[in-house]
Amino acid sequence: MAKESGLGWTTCSVDDAGSSARAIKNDITNLQFATPRAVQDVTGIDKSAMERLLLLADFSITLNGVFNDASNMSHDVFKTVPSTSVARTVTLAVSGQTLANECLFTDYPLTRSDSGELTFAVPGVLADGTVPTWA
Repeated sequence: MAKESGLGWTTCSVDDAGSSARAIKNDITNLQFATPRAVQDVTGIDKSAMERLLLLADFSITLNGVFNDASNMSHDVFKTVPSTSVARTVTLAVSGQTLANECLFTDYPLTRSDSGELTFAVPGVLADGTVPTWA
């Protein structure tokens, strides 16, 4: 596989409160996601270096974007975050690689900057115990 840029995402969709996937990639300006694993230190006193076991997998994401209150766009998707606790499918795809996870979004913070932009940075975490796996 060749090295590539992060340009040309084919999918960035998030379920709305009614479990309908909504393509919101046009509203997203940048994102960060991680697929960390926990570790347990099991180093015995007979060792001179760390010894660890790999534990649970996790997933976290922050979607940063521009406020869009058009039907089925980002505001429609995230406006219920403060009042509901439903897991939502988040699907990301770039260069033929897809990562889909069930997430709980924990906040829908909006920021109006001093120059007038209205943006959001929505954090989400893994909800269902399924190991994040690229397909």
